[in-house]
Amino acid sequence: MALVNEVPESEATGLVKEIYEEMKWIRGWQQVPLIWRTMALRPDYLRVNWERYKTIMLDGTLDPLTKEIIALTTSMVNGCSYCIDSHSFAARKLGMTEDQLMEMISIIDFFSGTNAFSSGLKLEFEQPETPKGEDDHGR
Repeated sequence: MALVNEVPESEATGLVKEIYEEMKWIRGWQQVPLIWRTMALRPDYLRVNWERYKTIMLDGTLDPLTKEIIALTTSMVNGCSYCIDSHSFAARKLGMTEDQLMEMISIIDFFSGTNAFSSGLKLEFEQPETPKGEDDHGR
């Protein structure tokens, strides 16, 4: 159960109503998601986060699916059920397959383990020498 209320769309006025309408128009949402309706309890907080969302998720060089996969991965690592549900829905809508989801989870699993291993042992990264003519991504 949520600890606070929300600003239902039917009760939104002023800045909150303007942002709700923009969200629905830009994202094609039938309804403003609960996380945004809750942020609306503090209209300036809603405004700042909506601007951040537009800048981060709607602009840039990464494609929308890659951005959603990153958001989903972050949500899984942080254990946010709401966010996992939201971003897995969005990623699937953008074409993420079950196979890709399983691959992503295996990457999270592997690197969570190696992160714990290296952090626990306080290992320090050593920059490998790159043979002449190869970049840092040569395999």
